[in-house]
Amino acid sequence: MKGTVCALAAVGIVLGANAASAETIRLMTGPQGGSWYPLGGAIQNIIETTVDGVSVQVLPGAGIANVKAVEAGKAQLGFANSVSTVDAINGSPPFDEKATDVCNVATLYPQYFQIIALADSGIETPADIGDKAAAVQPKGNTGEAITQHLLQAQGMTYDQLPRVNHGSYSDAVALMKDGNADFFTLGTTVPSGSVMDLASARDIKVVPIPDDLLAKMQELNAGYKRIMVPAGSYPGQDEDVPTIGYATHIIASCSLDADLVYNVLTAINDHIGDLAAVAKAIEGSTPADMGRDIGVPMHEGAARFYSEHGAS
Repeated sequence: MKGTVCALAAVGIVLGANAASAETIRLMTGPQGGSWYPLGGAIQNIIETTVDGVSVQVLPGAGIANVKAVEAGKAQLGFANSVSTVDAINGSPPFDEKATDVCNVATLYPQYFQIIALADSGIETPADIGDKAAAVQPKGNTGEAITQHLLQAQGMTYDQLPRVNHGSYSDAVALMKDGNADFFTLGTTVPSGSVMDLASARDIKVVPIPDDLLAKMQELNAGYKRIMVPAGSYPGQDEDVPTIGYATHIIASCSLDADLVYNVLTAINDHIGDLAAVAKAIEGSTPADMGRDIGVPMHEGAARFYSEHGAS
């Protein structure tokens, strides 16, 4: 009996030592109602079941805030948007100085900036929003920053709008359903679950962004690209709608262990199907897709992975 107790005690000591030695990495995701938060949960599961000695803490966040968190050492990994991360690398607003500890790991899928208006709001183009109530995301969200650029390119500011509500996608949908906002903006995949939720209760319109406005916005951020919301993405949307595109990618602290990043990226690549079940836009992604240059320095561990897969 005494020997059994000693053996059990020894096992407990070993398990305790292993738990203590496990590395916890913090992964910044997105707001509730968007695609990043559930995607972060899927990546957490993949990493914890395939990468030895690593646990993941998933935290809510937003594109700009996540870059700042990684740069400040408050997180090791995060989702980000290419346009915002390039701003951080260059030290352009809304960043006060150049980010020096933010590296690219993997490009995942295109993002769509979307202006969603109530069908009876009278909003046909972005020029019509000047006297309309808005629902936008909190500061630190890439979609909110793009909204400010949209206004600036038209000679407008928030102060000119009758009402501006800052909140989550879910908050925006609730405001729109109740008629307390005429339009809301967001940057996410297509179709967006939040927009589909709104469309189940109210008739909506996806507001097109014309070429001349896009050109003015590109003067503010050269990373903005033309992208089309495909016809049929939302109820009542019978034609392609032109809007602004950019890329969602995974960032890491440049000082994060290269072997760890290599192993995390390997696990993600091996389980693309699992991620596609959460965010369909990832379906079929290859190392060549994930490793393309978006103007952000590649992490050493990621560079090794892409080199081995002939994608660098």
